[in-house]
Amino acid sequence: MRKVLLVLVILLVGGVIAADRIGVRVAQNEIAKQIAAQYNLPRKPTVNIHGFPFLTQAIGGQYDQIDVNIGNWTQQDITVSDLKIQLSGLKAPLMDVLNGDNSRMAARTATASAIVPYDVIKKRAPQGVKEISAQGKDLRLRGTFAFLGFNTDVTMVVAVKATRQGIAITPDSVQTGGAAIPISILQQRLTFTVPVQNLPIGSRISKVEVTPNGLLVAATADNVKFNDLPKA
Repeated sequence: MRKVLLVLVILLVGGVIAADRIGVRVAQNEIAKQIAAQYNLPRKPTVNIHGFPFLTQAIGGQYDQIDVNIGNWTQQDITVSDLKIQLSGLKAPLMDVLNGDNSRMAARTATASAIVPYDVIKKRAPQGVKEISAQGKDLRLRGTFAFLGFNTDVTMVVAVKATRQGIAITPDSVQTGGAAIPISILQQRLTFTVPVQNLPIGSRISKVEVTPNGLLVAATADNVKFNDLPKA
């Protein structure tokens, strides 16, 4: 009798786990469809709902953490890569999720990050810039520019900063292959902005870091209501 009960318990637990995993896959797929439609994405993103069991979260309409991997994202003709969004404290009633209704969906905190590749930044740089690359934690810019009628090879360390207009890139220190050029002149001529201002959570970029593959940008927003987010 004990063996029979044990088998029944194992089957019951296995059935619950199977139902839980099926449910999480259905929910992940529906959330991915909604995000793809919201932002007119060419393909559905990858969605991962954390926490076990899923069914208790779904019934309560409250999720601890959901990760969304979108990949490439284009804004103002600027394409960033590896766009990821992390939603914490998401409120999403189960029937709303299944019906594609986001009017009551809201996240306590949403954090997004992406990489702006250096070739994308170079396209926005002043004429004469030949190379943009990482130098440790610094960003290095190299090029040939005309000063006082002469072409001069210049290597600069540039500062990066998030502004309301986008990512501002400003010469900070300089090395030249000829005559010394005052940094103030370089700042006037070679400061430029890459117009990446927002990420798809309704928040301006607030963090910029130099990485080997490009500039890592991030934005965080609180009390994000999905119904209020701008559509693509």
